[in-house]
Amino acid sequence: MESTRPERPRPSRLPYLFALVVLSGVVGFAWVAREHFQPIVAGSEAPDFSVVDEEGRIHTLDDFRGKVVIVNVWATWCPPCVEEMPSLDALYKEFEGTDLELVAISVDAPPGKADAAGKVGGDPWAFARELGVSFPIYWDRERRVERAYQTTGVPESFVIGRDGIIYKKVAGATVWDHDRYRELIERLLAS
Repeated sequence: MESTRPERPRPSRLPYLFALVVLSGVVGFAWVAREHFQPIVAGSEAPDFSVVDEEGRIHTLDDFRGKVVIVNVWATWCPPCVEEMPSLDALYKEFEGTDLELVAISVDAPPGKADAAGKVGGDPWAFARELGVSFPIYWDRERRVERAYQTTGVPESFVIGRDGIIYKKVAGATVWDHDRYRELIERLLAS
């Protein structure tokens, strides 16, 4: 006796094949672009940046090649940034005349304009003069340095050795003229 059950159609394998192709593409893309997904931490090569000084001259990290560099990302509207500036200035003055460079980069929006987070920008140079800091101030209106260094807020700082490697990442305000930072700077200057 023959079965009278109707034959069920076989499920299509097309969705599985499509999912496999898409997954392979995602994995392939991630592999090719893996350098762009690496976190910026101590031991990483410091990404380049482009900022302007008060005279409108453009500066890049390459301008400081062979020196020990502290990259400090800050904003005029940031109370912790203001809090750490005196100790940053004290450290800068202590190592003045050495191969230490302090690159304090404001990520303010243009004065009077708000950024995407609604923070109103200020004049970073006038602000620094009011605080009485002696180190040079730079500005990155487009906030590219934040993307390049994958910052999570301000202030955020990176201590970079002569070899272009990040030796210390500091998220949040700190006391820069503390012995631990002096010793780190002295060690990096000696290398």
